[in-house]
Amino acid sequence: MTDQSPAPLILVDGSSYLFRAFHGLPPLTNKEGHPTGAIKGVISMLRRMMADFPDSHMAVIFDAKGKTFRNDMYEEYKANRPPMPDDLRVQIQPIHEMIRAMGIPLLVVEGVEADDVIGTLCHQATEQGVDTIVSTGDKDMAQLVSEHVSLVNTMTNTTMNREGVIEKFGLAPEQIIDYLALMGDKVDNIPGVPGCGPKTAVKWLAEYQTLENLTENAEQIKGKIGEKLRANLEQLPLSKALATIKCDVELEQGPKELVLGEVDDAALLGFFNTFGFKSWAEELTNKGVEMSEVAATSGSASENTESVDVVIPHVADTEYLTLLDADALKTWVSLSSTKPIYALYPVVSNDHYKAARLIGMALSVEPGKAVYVPLAHDYVGAPEQLSPEVALELLQPLLTGEAINQVGHNTKKVAHLLANYDQTLVGQIHDVMLQSYVLNSVESKHELTEIASLHLNETLKNDEAILGKGKKRLEASQLETDAMAEFACAQVDMILRSYLVLSAKLKQEAQLDWVYQWIERKLSPVLTDVEANGVQLDQAELHKQSQYLTETLATIEEEAYGLAGEAFNMNSPKQIGEILYEKLELPVKKKTPKGAPSTAEPVLQELAQEFPLPKLILEHRSLAKLKSTYTDALPELVRPETGRLHTTYQQAVAATGRLSSTEPNLQNIPIRTEEGRKVRKAFVARPGYKVLAADYSQVELRIMAHLSGDEGLVNAFKHDLDVHRATAAEVFHESLEDVTSDQRRKAKAINFGLIYGMSAFGLAQQLDIARGEAAEYVKRYFEKYPGVKEYMDQTRGEAEDKGYVETLFGRRLYLPGIRSSNQMVKQGALRTAINAPMQGTAADVIKMAMIDVHNWLREAKVDAKLVMQVHDELVLEVAESDVDLVTEGVRFRMENAASLAVPLLVDVGVGDSWDEAH
Repeated sequence: MTDQSPAPLILVDGSSYLFRAFHGLPPLTNKEGHPTGAIKGVISMLRRMMADFPDSHMAVIFDAKGKTFRNDMYEEYKANRPPMPDDLRVQIQPIHEMIRAMGIPLLVVEGVEADDVIGTLCHQATEQGVDTIVSTGDKDMAQLVSEHVSLVNTMTNTTMNREGVIEKFGLAPEQIIDYLALMGDKVDNIPGVPGCGPKTAVKWLAEYQTLENLTENAEQIKGKIGEKLRANLEQLPLSKALATIKCDVELEQGPKELVLGEVDDAALLGFFNTFGFKSWAEELTNKGVEMSEVAATSGSASENTESVDVVIPHVADTEYLTLLDADALKTWVSLSSTKPIYALYPVVSNDHYKAARLIGMALSVEPGKAVYVPLAHDYVGAPEQLSPEVALELLQPLLTGEAINQVGHNTKKVAHLLANYDQTLVGQIHDVMLQSYVLNSVESKHELTEIASLHLNETLKNDEAILGKGKKRLEASQLETDAMAEFACAQVDMILRSYLVLSAKLKQEAQLDWVYQWIERKLSPVLTDVEANGVQLDQAELHKQSQYLTETLATIEEEAYGLAGEAFNMNSPKQIGEILYEKLELPVKKKTPKGAPSTAEPVLQELAQEFPLPKLILEHRSLAKLKSTYTDALPELVRPETGRLHTTYQQAVAATGRLSSTEPNLQNIPIRTEEGRKVRKAFVARPGYKVLAADYSQVELRIMAHLSGDEGLVNAFKHDLDVHRATAAEVFHESLEDVTSDQRRKAKAINFGLIYGMSAFGLAQQLDIARGEAAEYVKRYFEKYPGVKEYMDQTRGEAEDKGYVETLFGRRLYLPGIRSSNQMVKQGALRTAINAPMQGTAADVIKMAMIDVHNWLREAKVDAKLVMQVHDELVLEVAESDVDLVTEGVRFRMENAASLAVPLLVDVGVGDSWDEAH
């Protein structure tokens, strides 16, 4: 385009950016709880386009509701698409209104899709000699690219002309329709050729140029894929027609009529205030727009939320009933289904969640009142009871009531239980365990008994009080219905009352309420699905590893006995102490509280630097633990119902917000030793699938760069430098090229050590250098990265003042020892104060990424599922044909889970096992 050419026509694919903004940004809300993430993303993109092309005609095009001409061609077109999420639907109208207020033409044409309107306008503009820029993230639009039409993706800041299409797809724009037809589209339900992925489609079109030529030569295609091609030749013309963007739609406005109108600043200020876009509102205020001009600002997000008095529900007398027949339950449900809240407490068999069965259910819709429905009590003289299936059918008005707040404690466990009966929790699900956890993660273990005591001043029995514990524990089915009714009704009553109190407390802390509503509450059903998915385990591989470890342990024992001069129990601290300190007379580094020489791991590690036997003992301990905890134990945990391994993710345990897991603990699989890494070989994918592992790169250091705002650290990440090498260059006064591997190793220890609050003394121990030398390294580090020191000093001060620190998203991390008179305790709390915001923010980021990835996989009907979350890593099982799509989709969603001053980077690997993919 020459300087004399008219400004390009800008066409914004509103529907594409609506979904990408919704899934690409954190689930933002204003103070009233209205979702705003998609609004912010779309409007931000439009503001940028207007700034970049101030002289251009512009329009935003959205899909219309209802069916299009493609549904007439093929009834199943987009039939598998799930309904639009409620959180997105409520943002569409505000987006439309704000676009109109910005003076931008908005086009919604019935009977066609946004792509067709855009294609038609591109065709018309080209005929009029006007270049067009289409702002979209939709790969299908590549078919429109020509000498006069290019694509721009504002969310990734990339442009695509004809050469760009060839570089990205390996095909010319005029071949894209054939490419799409061959692959089909699972999201849009376009048939295509089963098993034909991007590589195969490109290979065929590179050789035969067009779909028609390929069809004529189909007999020459060898193998099973050739058979599939020939079997689907008849439907390929339909697939091509469905994939083709229509370029002759009858439109009321052509390119010349798409003129930007006047901006309604007053209306925009109202919208910006309502939805909490403070910086945009300030721009307009500074421009001179008065609040008096704004028509509707009542209840705006910029106003302070009034304080909510937290009132503990007072209950004079309780009314707990047992319902034994269908009529009684039906009557209770009829009276209760109009209530806004109900609480549920299931009594379950003592089994793994994949096999757990209902013994009874307690329900409550009013404080102090509850009912118990026994379902499977089995003892001599037990009354006749409803079956679980009949009871669940009668409870449908509550279980499926989307307008009802459904409340429980550990609702993930409840969801698993109901899934065993083909039931799904729907509607507004709330969890008092998660509410308690978000309010203060370290105040208790968030059991219901503790919540009742802390927040209701009530004493509540736990199940051990009525069932016993250990070997003497009864099955819930063995307890008499009257005794269980009294217990279960008290539990569900306390759940309901706790919800009322905890909800009010969270409302007083807007940021904490946001963390609960948009991270923890949204994550719970995601974790339910991840747990239910499970992961495939190669048991033969683990058996082979166990045999190898048995032989290796025997070899180590023999060598250790030789050094000791006698056989001894390598698992006995007493015998180890006798050998090391009495017989071999090794130096005593530390004693136990009772005065005996210590054989704890840190002591043995210190001794192992000088003596061979402690080193062998440590190696034996490590391998023995690996064998007993993983190679021997994992096969025993495979569930017979599925043939897969199903861990349990603990959502309300770690103080920083990180997830942990049990049975097995996936977070603790060793990765620092070769034998430990081998365990990952046993985590595999089903035939026809691959393991995909996506791992954040140096996420906590990147968060430190963002939180501190240190210019040097931020620039290192922005320019994609090796941050450890960059730090080494600064600390050791070297050029980047001259940094040695040893200097980089030391710089890495400094980088990670300081974000964990490590002192010069700790750094000296880790690097095995003099304390003075370590102190000099720390001094130089802070001289080069002064923003980091300023952040640390400020954070410590705020922690002492408030008693807590916060993550980037407002999660509060309390520090109980921060004001302790014991200096060791206080120093420990101060170290935690430095690391907790980074570790907690990293936890928030991967949780939001999990939510987004999970929703995308479900809504797009991609043949892939999340199977594990470990530290900063997501692990998926993906159909081989969808690997490229999922790789791109997961990376995009993880890298856009949060907006930082530095880019988030994600490493993605694919293989037959977790080890290969990592």
